[in-house]
Amino acid sequence: MKRTTFSLIMILCIMGISTAQEKKISSDFGVGIQVSQYQRDFGIGLNMTSPYFANSRIAVRLRGNFMYYEHVKNEETTWSPYSNASLGLVVASGTAGDFIRLYGEGGIIVLFPSSEFSSDDFAFGGYGLFGFEFYMTNRHNYFIEIGGVGTGATADKIPTKPIYSNGLLISTGFRMQF
Repeated sequence: MKRTTFSLIMILCIMGISTAQEKKISSDFGVGIQVSQYQRDFGIGLNMTSPYFANSRIAVRLRGNFMYYEHVKNEETTWSPYSNASLGLVVASGTAGDFIRLYGEGGIIVLFPSSEFSSDDFAFGGYGLFGFEFYMTNRHNYFIEIGGVGTGATADKIPTKPIYSNGLLISTGFRMQF
């Protein structure tokens, strides 16, 4: 039963890829919105991508996120807002069916923590991820990204001084090219 279910799923995926309209993927300037999770911290944000260069394989991406750190304060669970910004290099590794772009991205990130949980004004680190852009038209796509982030940031005003914005990074959203 498992083998036939897997086979049916694979056949449907192949049919979906082969029957999809072929579209030229845009390499122009892009802007987008995303919903993210950095370790256990939820966030929403904006991103801007430079036009692709080097034979439409490389771009620069700037992101800004408004994040929420969940912690205990006065014996109650609360979410304290903070923000982050990142600047990274995007390297497109190819396409699938002319409507999916595959890419890797890596760069630097700076956190601007809340004074409610940290005595630091900022924390620097790095990130890396793999992503997929699913194009509905040649200028509109949904994206999914997964990777890791490392900043060494700790919530030093919270008992046990837990880390935050370190570990698994997941992001999804919508992007438009102009």
